[in-house]
Amino acid sequence: MTRSNQPANNTMSDIDYRQLTEAQLRDYLKRHPQHEEAFQYYLTIVRARPNRVVVSTGEQIEAELRKRLSNQ
Repeated sequence: MTRSNQPANNTMSDIDYRQLTEAQLRDYLKRHPQHEEAFQYYLTIVRARPNRVVVSTGEQIEAELRKRLSNQ
């Protein structure tokens, strides 16, 4: 890690991606898109978020937005 708490430009084998924050891991994956294991770990983190909603159509997005706005 560097002083700015960002991962240094290490090789994939030099870094323990499981010790990075979510933001650091996302940045790491931008620089190492071929690192499948780190990507799968990132997906696990994202999918574990509470209140996560998955939509695949514009209609589903609109319905979800209406639902959330009406609950405010």
